[in-house]
Amino acid sequence: MEMNLIPKQPTLDNFAQAFTKIPLFRFILNSFLVAGCITLGQIISCSLAAFALSFLDFKGKNVIFMLIMATMMVPGEATIISNYLTVSGWGWLNSYKVLIIPYITSAMGIFLFRQFYLTFPKSLYEAAKIDGCPNLVFIVRILIPLTKSAIGAMAVYTFINAYNMYMWPLLVTGTEEMRTVQIGISMLNSVDSQSITMVIAGVVMVILPSLFVFILGQKQLIRGMFSGAVKG
Repeated sequence: MEMNLIPKQPTLDNFAQAFTKIPLFRFILNSFLVAGCITLGQIISCSLAAFALSFLDFKGKNVIFMLIMATMMVPGEATIISNYLTVSGWGWLNSYKVLIIPYITSAMGIFLFRQFYLTFPKSLYEAAKIDGCPNLVFIVRILIPLTKSAIGAMAVYTFINAYNMYMWPLLVTGTEEMRTVQIGISMLNSVDSQSITMVIAGVVMVILPSLFVFILGQKQLIRGMFSGAVKG
């Protein structure tokens, strides 16, 4: 059997058919909206939590941090049913909030920001407090400009993970208007429109956005992941 890596008659019909068979643009838009909101939410919530665990002194701080880290050892499959029953009872199914709010924070993000903040001398925070700088102003005007690499790494890591979510959107969405791209792309392989070339064309279009984000932010991702690894 002869295999040809380069097609004899190149065509873009499969890409056009992928958009006509399913509302692929709607799926991509949903994924971008969900992934963008999750990324922004995790950057805000994780940076605030890491600030408290790094600069503030209160009882049980280390215990709270250990409990947060312990959640990383719990697989998502162990809690997905209880989470589904909870959001179902609240009437959140088939909505943007059920796709976004459960992932608005993460232990990984808190750990990343905390390790980065620990590289800063605590005297920086103490000097700001002596000058009468509130905590939120200290975070916005001092910490955020100094942690651009960590924010970039967190943004790339979170966006790609949120964009590629599959199991949770499959459970909590039921209409085409709310489907994300990873769920919607499987509709190209239905019985009435089964075409391997069209499926591959759809997969290529789905991969391109996340690949583009990774290429743009790979330097920030690597720099941010290693910036808090060595304290000196």
